[in-house]
Amino acid sequence: IIIYGVPFDGAVSNLSGAAEAPNRIRKLSAILPPFSEEGTDLRDLIIADQGNARSSDDWSSFYRKVKKEAFDIIASERFNLFLGGDHSVTIPLAGAFAEHYHPHKVGMIHLDSHCDLMDTYDGRNWSHACPQRRFLELDNTSPDNLVLIGIRSYEAEELEFLNENPSIKVIGARQFHYSGLEYTLETVYQAMQDVKAVYISLDIDVLDPAFAPGTGTPEAGGLMTRDVIEIVRELIINLPVKSMDLVEVAPPVDHSDITSWAALKIIYEVFAAYMYKTR
Repeated sequence: IIIYGVPFDGAVSNLSGAAEAPNRIRKLSAILPPFSEEGTDLRDLIIADQGNARSSDDWSSFYRKVKKEAFDIIASERFNLFLGGDHSVTIPLAGAFAEHYHPHKVGMIHLDSHCDLMDTYDGRNWSHACPQRRFLELDNTSPDNLVLIGIRSYEAEELEFLNENPSIKVIGARQFHYSGLEYTLETVYQAMQDVKAVYISLDIDVLDPAFAPGTGTPEAGGLMTRDVIEIVRELIINLPVKSMDLVEVAPPVDHSDITSWAALKIIYEVFAAYMYKTR
C-alpha cells in the first residue's frame, strides 16, 4: 500500500485546517495498535509512506505537481491511500487516476454530506465544492458510474445538474437510514459493473458531526462511523477499488482528536479489507 499526503486547504469555503490532517493522522497511528477490529494483523502489510506534497500558494502549479506525483504512485499498481487536505485535492488525484486507466472506464464512489457537483464556487472552478463536476469532465468517466452516498445538503445548481443527469446514483443519508447497507451496496455494484477501476473519495463529513466534529462544513443527520466502515469494507472487497482518498479532517477545529481517530479507524479497516481481498 502506498500513502501520500496532500496537505492543502486553500479551497475551503468555511473552516480551514484540513492541511494539518495527514501529519496528525500519522502521529495518532503510532498510538493505535496495528490490528483491525477483528484482529487482523496489519503488521503483515508493506506500507510505503511517500510523505506529503510540498504545499504552494499557486494552486494551479500545486495541482499539476500533485497530479504528476499521484500518477506515478497509481502507475505502481499498488493500492493507494491519499490523505487530504480539503476535498479539492480530489481534482488532481482523480485526474491522475482516470489518466492512468484511460481509455478504460473508471468509476467514482463519493461518500460525503455534499454532492460537490458545483461548476464553480466562491468564483473558483477548483473549489472543494467542485471535484465531482471536474471528474465528470474527464474522457473516460460517465454519470452512469458516479455514486454519491450520505448526501444531505444541496445547492440549487447541483439539483439542476442531477435532474439533467438522472443516471448519477444518489443515496442520501435519509435513504441509507431507511434502506440500509444491502440496498446501498447493490446500487453501487450495479453502477460499477462496466468499469476497469474504482476510486473512493471519502469526505469525513459524511459522518454525523457527533462522530466527526472536526471538519470544515459539518452537516447534522449523517452516518455513523459503523456505517461507513461497513460500506467501505464491502466496497474494497467486492469491487476493483485501486485508489482512495480521505479528506476534510480539520485537526484545529477537532475536539480530543475525535475526527482524526475516526478517520484512522476507517483507514485500519480499509487496510484489513485489502488484506482479506488479496489473500
